Amino acid sequence: MASVTVTRRRALLSHGSCLAIIVLALASLAAAAVAEENGGETNWHVVSVSSLLPSAAACTAAKAASSTNSSSVLSVVHRHGPCSPLLSRGGAPSHAEILDGDQDRVNSIHRKHKHKHSGSSKSKTDPAGTSNKGVSLPAYRGLSLGTGNYIVKVGLGTPAKDYSVVFDTGSDLSWVQCKPCKDCYEQQDPLFDPAQSSTYSAVPCGARECKELDTQGCSTDNKCRYEVVYGDQSQTDGTLARDTLTLGPSDDSNNKLAGFVFGCGDDDAGLFGKADGLFGLGRARVSLASQAAARYGAGFSYCLPSSSSGAGYLSLGPAAPTNAAFTPMLARADTPSFYYLDLVGVKVAGRTVRISPAVFRRAGTVIDSGTVITRLPDAAYAALRSAFARYMGTKYRRAPALSILDTCYDFTGYSTVQIPAVALVFAGGTELRLDFSGVLYVSKVSQACLAFASNGDDQSIGILGNTQQRTFAVVYDVGNHKVGFGAKGCA
Repeated sequence: MASVTVTRRRALLSHGSCLAIIVLALASLAAAAVAEENGGETNWHVVSVSSLLPSAAACTAAKAASSTNSSSVLSVVHRHGPCSPLLSRGGAPSHAEILDGDQDRVNSIHRKHKHKHSGSSKSKTDPAGTSNKGVSLPAYRGLSLGTGNYIVKVGLGTPAKDYSVVFDTGSDLSWVQCKPCKDCYEQQDPLFDPAQSSTYSAVPCGARECKELDTQGCSTDNKCRYEVVYGDQSQTDGTLARDTLTLGPSDDSNNKLAGFVFGCGDDDAGLFGKADGLFGLGRARVSLASQAAARYGAGFSYCLPSSSSGAGYLSLGPAAPTNAAFTPMLARADTPSFYYLDLVGVKVAGRTVRISPAVFRRAGTVIDSGTVITRLPDAAYAALRSAFARYMGTKYRRAPALSILDTCYDFTGYSTVQIPAVALVFAGGTELRLDFSGVLYVSKVSQACLAFASNGDDQSIGILGNTQQRTFAVVYDVGNHKVGFGAKGCA
């Protein structure tokens, strides 16, 4: 009888131990959820399934506060979200269409990078991004705009008229469509009319700005002509011009940039959507960032909202939030429009994924506001995908792939989900611990996918896309050659 009693006691103790383990596990899960809600560091995201999708109709955006004192703070909204002024002329594309278009942009970036390294051409731009005479605009400014996701409103001319334009860190020349137009695509707002602006002037052929571009030549009245051909064969042709650019409230003189050089497009075609044009924030002298440096300082920052129904900001000047962590901005002359970073590793659920830093450094990594999904070398992506799937385990059903995204899950029937955190590690030890919105791309509750994709090889350049940048204050301190990330820059 004694042995039976001991056995029963051991069974009871074993049962009690199991209960204790379950209680501790639940407590740990609850603690993780609390830490996440309170902004504390945790290796997991615990989120409500009902919060995964933005409101289909409501714009909940309030203008996000910038960390800088610059007066040139512009509200940033998603071009396909309910806050976008472009939706009044048509609905948003499907998720598959957005991702397919994203691949077109990436292919264009890869082609240009490989072209520059093939020996068939040499860059005529120095590492600091200062253009020299004879630079070919289509050679390094041409990118597909089909996935330029974020737009800002700017004022152009005197008196200022508002225009909704895509902003793009991978392009340099800013442009809008202008009257009279030989062939223009349909846009949201009336075309810019130079005749209605008292401060407009065409750039003459002998001007420095004209000499720095590969122009089509001069018009009969000595006006400088430009041409930009993008990766998807979209293009804009027109007259290089100067006028007053207004960034923010028009009654504040600090918001005005006199003599801003831009393209006045009069022969445009392609996949530009309903945007009125594009403003480039690349590294060349003609970009908005470079032209505004004397007024605001050499650099800019932005924050992209977590949801398409929210708002972020774009601010000129290098000022950064106090919590920003910086990593060096690498100098590369081969694709001078881009900002290069030194990505060296990836973490999943707080643990370093085994990937040699040499895998990332073989071709390098650029940060790009116009690419949606981060692209990694194939070896790095395979390791990340494997680690992520291992932590997800078998709890959640797998879902079909979505375009370029091949690691998807079905959360139907769950009220909350627990997702491993993902962090990108840069040179100097800087870690970008992604917001939940940067870990999963959610098309619907039954199809939530790991928001990374493979380059398809280990030789193509890596790209840090805008999904992974969401909610961070991303600071481009061009003067000090560094890029910073400040958590919770916007909601």
